[in-house]
Amino acid sequence: MRIETERLVIRNFKEKDAAGLWDYLSQPRVNCFLNEKLNTFEDAIADVKLRSKDESQFAVCLKEIDAVIGNLFAAKDGPDTYSVGWQLNEKYEGKGYASESARGFLNFLFNDKNARRIYAYVEDYNVRSQKLCERLGMRREAYFIEFISFIQNPDGTPKYENTFEYAILKREWKEK
Repeated sequence: MRIETERLVIRNFKEKDAAGLWDYLSQPRVNCFLNEKLNTFEDAIADVKLRSKDESQFAVCLKEIDAVIGNLFAAKDGPDTYSVGWQLNEKYEGKGYASESARGFLNFLFNDKNARRIYAYVEDYNVRSQKLCERLGMRREAYFIEFISFIQNPDGTPKYENTFEYAILKREWKEK
């Protein structure tokens, strides 16, 4: 799979992407990605090999130099519904890359994969991701209180996070 936007290429991971992946997954900033934390560069090499075979994981690369600056993912949920998500290296924030890559990715899912509905889960403290969903025309459909736990409280009990669900339908995407 290969998607080109004005400044980006979205493609399957390659072994050469380990350094780019290591750059942002050695210190994940959002709790939901802590399970993807890479502890060594060797972990990054192994992770890239797995991602290169995973049809739900895609590298977001700067078009001019083919360098990984983040990733997108889509999990098929039923015959025509996808759950999506994204994470970008904080060094590239504020340049519109998240919007550009997500817009290209949603176009691909709606037009090439014939998605009818796309949704995303976003924790209530992740304001940047909420704003991205809204820029994409997604509507906030639900607010789940103490929905999921990614980390532990100091006493060892699960710390549950509140999570929004955003979604958009193909017919709404076409109207934009």
